[in-house]
Amino acid sequence: MSEDLPLRDRHAVCDGCQDGVVLLDDHALHASSVVANCAMNRERQLAGVNSYAKALGFDPADGLSGAWLDLCCGSGRALIQAAQRLNGSVTLVGVDLVDAFLATPPGVTFVAAPIESWAPDRVFDLITCVHGLHYVGDKLGVISRVVSWLAPRGRFAADLDLSSVRLEDGSPAGRRLVARLRDAGVDYDARRRRVSCVGPKELTLPYEYLGADDRAGANYTGQPAIHSYYRK
Repeated sequence: MSEDLPLRDRHAVCDGCQDGVVLLDDHALHASSVVANCAMNRERQLAGVNSYAKALGFDPADGLSGAWLDLCCGSGRALIQAAQRLNGSVTLVGVDLVDAFLATPPGVTFVAAPIESWAPDRVFDLITCVHGLHYVGDKLGVISRVVSWLAPRGRFAADLDLSSVRLEDGSPAGRRLVARLRDAGVDYDARRRRVSCVGPKELTLPYEYLGADDRAGANYTGQPAIHSYYRK
């Protein structure tokens, strides 16, 4: 599809999808107002009520050494607070589609790029994605790439709403996807809606990404989110 066409003209109907769901490619998805949502992660702190520690169930800066990569980092507030606490003893990298970063202190690097295609030049001791996968098209592709960037004892943790991972007929990928993740050493906590692992993984999933629906409506967070469609 031509990248010069307006957003709605770059939709493609998924022939096998239920009710003629209309999907977006990555270029069109990145222009969607849902993906550019500023309400989810822009002001999230490192610790406290609206924080990474609360969302993840652990404080990312507690005992951190080496390097932390935060995907869909928003304004980068949590990384900046971590840098202040750790006094430059770790490498901190934040990636977000939108360049809305706060002033960058020493020890922190911010990158404005789509996480579907961005790749680092090093491994990380911690990789997080707090409520960011809700706005990503190829969620499974991103997870498969990210878990290979971990250091030998590195930790990955991200929010993942499995109801947003759909098969071509519109049904959620569900238990079979969870089983395949766990077979590869990647855990899924259904109650917390969190995907995680320790140490690098080679994750190959038998799902072909078809595109994303930005009209799926609100998910469990109360914010509009993206449904990602796959052919199995």
